[in-house]
Amino acid sequence: MSLTKEQFERIVQLRRELHAHPEVSLNEKATAARISTYLKGLKPDEILTDVGGHGVMALFDSGTPGPVRLFRCELDALPIEEENTFDHRSTVPGVSHKCGHDGHMAILSGLAECLSVDRPKEGKVWLLYQPAEENGEGAKAVLQDQRMRAIAPERVYALHNLPGVTLGNILLREGPFNASVNSIIITFKGRTSHAAEPEHGIDPARAMGDLFHRSLALNHNVPSDDRMRVVSSVYAELGSKDHGISAGRAEIHLTLRCWTDEELESLQNDIEAIAKDLAQRDGLKLEIGYTQRFHANHNDPRIVAQVRSAAQRGKLVVEDALNPYKWGEDFGLFTAEYPGCMIGLGAGEGMPALHNPDYDFPDAIIPHGVKLFEELARNVD
Repeated sequence: MSLTKEQFERIVQLRRELHAHPEVSLNEKATAARISTYLKGLKPDEILTDVGGHGVMALFDSGTPGPVRLFRCELDALPIEEENTFDHRSTVPGVSHKCGHDGHMAILSGLAECLSVDRPKEGKVWLLYQPAEENGEGAKAVLQDQRMRAIAPERVYALHNLPGVTLGNILLREGPFNASVNSIIITFKGRTSHAAEPEHGIDPARAMGDLFHRSLALNHNVPSDDRMRVVSSVYAELGSKDHGISAGRAEIHLTLRCWTDEELESLQNDIEAIAKDLAQRDGLKLEIGYTQRFHANHNDPRIVAQVRSAAQRGKLVVEDALNPYKWGEDFGLFTAEYPGCMIGLGAGEGMPALHNPDYDFPDAIIPHGVKLFEELARNVD
């Protein structure tokens, strides 16, 4: 079945309510409550709450043996001030849904609408509304939840809207779909001194500049190359604004991206070696840490073939992505453990890019996402 006009209108209303009330990673309590209330009205066979934090899961059970399938979306928004002025704009200063997670939740809720009217004929379908995707913590926490461990899905699916791609088109790719990403924090600790007598201190400024120069020189931003490397400077702090004090501390944040976890580890080792060399040269103490780790997402060829068949049955246009996407996605932890597929869904060629302050998820692609997921939920290939 497809969404009725009434179902679509309810889903759009839900999407816009979610957009108007965004919450950042680890703080999605009200979003989860809104989703739970909506799902309860659809009478799933089971609802789990507080999964891996604020996560919500709903079960639609056929009552007969068959595959256990899991469909996942995200609850969290971003710390970005919205520039849009439409009626459903964010009501939370400095926070907004600029990655389309409100739309992904709407698509999963549309699937729930369909399954509530007509259960799948075989097996079980679980819907997962995952917390904390944007900071890379949510998938890990959900997978550590014993209730999730007990479900042990045989197939896992997720999608992400893609601005710049024809509205409603399905993007597929075997193997890596998006990058392996990690953010490194390097701190050089020297010694402050009077700015008139820098010879009595240890200033990390030269090491900081050389670290940027040598690390950024490792860039190999060629998406068609399996050994692609992207090094981006994202934040730096040196000393203080007290003009009589020569700097004694520097902190540098870099984000690293590669197509594989193995290449990313090699890149991390290269940058750590640079930092250690500079610290030793300049007599600095060194601290190295990491944050917001995203593992590369690998699409199982067999599951990709199933998705392709489902899209064709649903009369959806399929494109093959030539290269993976350079953004991170913690769904990679799911596909590392279960056979699965991350799917791209075209958001329109003229759409603002993800994380832009004027982005808004296009409601017109909700039926495309629901149709694809429903085909996957109802059919056993």
